Amino acid sequence: MEANPHPALGLLKRAHPPETASAIFTEKILHKPLHLRPTSPDPNRQDARAHRRLHRLRKKEKSKRRQKPKPLSAKERRITGIYEIDKKSQNYGIYLPLYRMWLAYIWEILGMVKGKQTWVTAQAAGAKLASADFHGAKLMVVRSKCVSTVGLRGIVVRDTKFTFQIITEKNELKTIPKTHTVFRFQIPQPDAIDELADPDKTKDISADGMGQNALIFELHGSSFEQRAIDRATKKFKQRNMTEL
Repeated sequence: MEANPHPALGLLKRAHPPETASAIFTEKILHKPLHLRPTSPDPNRQDARAHRRLHRLRKKEKSKRRQKPKPLSAKERRITGIYEIDKKSQNYGIYLPLYRMWLAYIWEILGMVKGKQTWVTAQAAGAKLASADFHGAKLMVVRSKCVSTVGLRGIVVRDTKFTFQIITEKNELKTIPKTHTVFRFQIPQPDAIDELADPDKTKDISADGMGQNALIFELHGSSFEQRAIDRATKKFKQRNMTEL
């Protein structure tokens, strides 16, 4: 009797004759090669799953570098206060150079040149002024459903979709809604550029009379409820004003 017979051979003898069980045991079990796998992975070789994960992370990081930075949301802008003007900056004199820059900008748009008489008509200048940027312009409220804003005047420091924010000569920041409000602004002739170079004289020009032959325009805020960047690409058409 064999000492310590193989357990697989004993199980096979229960199911098959002794000769058949011995043949199956010899062919399928005794002489079958046994492939052993190392119990610990090779430290120089990464797992396939980890390799795919690393590849995805590198691809995602590379795509982030190519993308433009995400703009701030409205909530983030309110929290950071990037558009807020602090008390120290609410000074009328700080924005007088901005007003002079705006005059040079509006003269160029209307084709007004110093020493040369230029005819400016409402039909030709209307579309240009409607799409112009009014940051730096001097506006005065002449009519409004909000009576407390009538008579306010100042330099525009922010032009939003529904409001104008102006700095008055009393160094006050005022927010004026565009809806149901009529604004007036005047454009002096380019011959007044020498006077505008002097801050004291510029302050005098801010009164109702802005020099001789100044162009006077009225802006209806209800028809002007667009951002400056949106007006620059929009085509305006002449139409009747139902509010008049």
